[in-house]
Amino acid sequence: MILLLGSTGYIGNAFQSHLIARDIDFKTVSLTTARRAQRDALREAIEAVRPSFLLNAAGFTGKPNVEAAEQHKLACLEANTTLPGIIAEIAAEFGLRWGHVSSGCIYHGAKPDGSGFTEEDPPNFDFRHNNCSFYSGTKALAEEILQGAPHCYIWRLRIPFNEIDSPRNYLSKIMRYDRLLDVRNSISQLDDFVRACCECWIQEAPFGTYNVTNPGSVTTREVVDLIRKHGLAEGKAFQFFADESEFMEKAATTPRASCVLDSSKLARHGIHLDEVHEAIEKCLRQWKEMKFKV
Repeated sequence: MILLLGSTGYIGNAFQSHLIARDIDFKTVSLTTARRAQRDALREAIEAVRPSFLLNAAGFTGKPNVEAAEQHKLACLEANTTLPGIIAEIAAEFGLRWGHVSSGCIYHGAKPDGSGFTEEDPPNFDFRHNNCSFYSGTKALAEEILQGAPHCYIWRLRIPFNEIDSPRNYLSKIMRYDRLLDVRNSISQLDDFVRACCECWIQEAPFGTYNVTNPGSVTTREVVDLIRKHGLAEGKAFQFFADESEFMEKAATTPRASCVLDSSKLARHGIHLDEVHEAIEKCLRQWKEMKFKV
């Protein structure tokens, strides 16, 4: 039996779908924002369900984007930093194995040689460097808190996408935003991400931190070219900011992380994801368009 936290969110819904497809029993639990109530509710849920594993997909990302965290800092801090710490303490009490959905947004850029950051590299886009969004800072702080937590996986997600049109889908955003910033990123096909996370505990991979991104990296312009190749967003004239300075001046109030991550650790433990360009093309071939506003 799996205990799933954050089941109503974009990532939590994907975990639910995957667990149902694999016929894995799970229970969901919602926690209030009050810390004592969170502790009590989590203990009660664990005692009632006696799960073999806990999945934490809860968190604050902000709508429509991370800018919202700047106006809701307390909610962001409690969901992204305090809650994982509470889970770690209680999971340790019960000797419970568990996994936490983190983020690759705690990095910016790439290594000097152009290679991706590994799980061993300290964050460079966080509160300690005083250069980050509040959202990125809370995710990095949570990883600090969880260092050394027993029986814990930390899974770093980065810019999720799949074939289903959604306000949270990176491909949808690219198709709908008025202007784009051309940057290079590692990104995560959502269903690949969820499958890889579940394979970690099913295959009993070593506990620790994993960059769960599709191998390689991609630029915004490359994504636009693939969208055009597959005949999507027909008639749209994709416009780009001249550089990051213009983007910050005209479209953003808080810095954004753009980074390349090395996901080879996951592959070394026998868990493989499609190369990033292949993953994007597969989703575009199967694209299911919806009607919504970004």
